[in-house]
Amino acid sequence: MTDFEKREIASLPPKYRPMGAWSYFGYTILFGIPLIGLICLIVFSLSDNNINRRSFARSFFCVLIIALVITAVTLALSGGLAALGSILPSGSAAV
Repeated sequence: MTDFEKREIASLPPKYRPMGAWSYFGYTILFGIPLIGLICLIVFSLSDNNINRRSFARSFFCVLIIALVITAVTLALSGGLAALGSILPSGSAAV
């Protein structure tokens, strides 16, 4: 990074300063902690202190919701297939 880029970043208000790669890594680990991570995820996605952190928290929250929906659909389908298998006679194949 050049001196000019460093000066430009330093002149930005803290709200708009970019986060480093280690920050993203640390927040990913923080958001992975079961209850505390979810609380921090909600707080950071509503916070206005740093725009980049807020956007990352919102994107992480969207991925979490998508994963939960896919898991729920998979469990519902597997449970439905298991129930269907118990209803069908033993010689028939489920489609």
